[in-house]
Amino acid sequence: MPRFTQDDAASGPLVTGFADGQFIVSGGIVRSVLMTPDWAEEWMPPPLDMLDASHVSPLLALQPPPEFLILGTGPAMAFPPRAFVKALEAQGIGVEAMDSKAAARTWGMLRGEGRWIAAALMPL
Repeated sequence: MPRFTQDDAASGPLVTGFADGQFIVSGGIVRSVLMTPDWAEEWMPPPLDMLDASHVSPLLALQPPPEFLILGTGPAMAFPPRAFVKALEAQGIGVEAMDSKAAARTWGMLRGEGRWIAAALMPL
């Protein structure tokens, strides 16, 4: 999977647009993506109803842990499985679910504030 590095020390990798149902992230085009303040990489998520903590394990390994995970649920807002949310909350990581385009915009805004967060954006 391609891995994209930080664009800018203040904001890190950003979604700069959408093309043909994909995300444009740090100059690369991906169908879905995991992002931290330092890197972004293409992600192959399962259907939302099958999502579990193991699918976002690179984000859970961050030190320090992110304040919360922005979960882009695809073209429409949907609730992730309760077991997924509970597993992340057990590690002290909150989950904010929203449609993937809103999640990409929220990522940019919060990273612009320098927040230590993570994102998992499912396909559009």
